[in-house]
Parts: sequence; C-alpha cells; structure tokens
Amino acid sequence: MFRRNKKKSKKPNLLEMSEAERVQLIKDVKKKLQQKNIEAKLWHLLLEAESITVNGNIVWGENQQLSGFYLRI
Repeated sequence: MFRRNKKKSKKPNLLEMSEAERVQLIKDVKKKLQQKNIEAKLWHLLLEAESITVNGNIVWGENQQLSGFYLRI
C-alpha cells in the first residue's frame, strides 16, 4: 500500500495553552477571518464593476488585473 507523506499540521491544544496564549491565538484567528471577509467583499464589488478609477488612474478593468490599489483597514 502506497502512503503519501503528508505534513502534519500542528493543531493547537487549547487546554495546554496558557491564558495569554489562548487570548493571542483567538485575536489572531479573529483578525485573519476579518481580513478574509473584507477581501471577499472587495472581490465581490470588483466583479460587479466594469472599471474602477482612483485619482484618474484605472486600477481595475474587466480585461485587466488589479493594479495600484491598496486598502488599509
């Protein structure tokens, strides 16, 4: 039987973590989820738009890649 070498992901054991580590982990996960949610909303808006112009420069068009656009949150 052929077995693939799979990387074992380290799953954090919340019971073995200190309170500070748990709080930090939860904050990190929450931040990543918020970023993914914002990114999904941005892509949804981009897909609905024909083009987006910022300061006279087209940063998004139907037939081109997204360029020169940075969203700070």
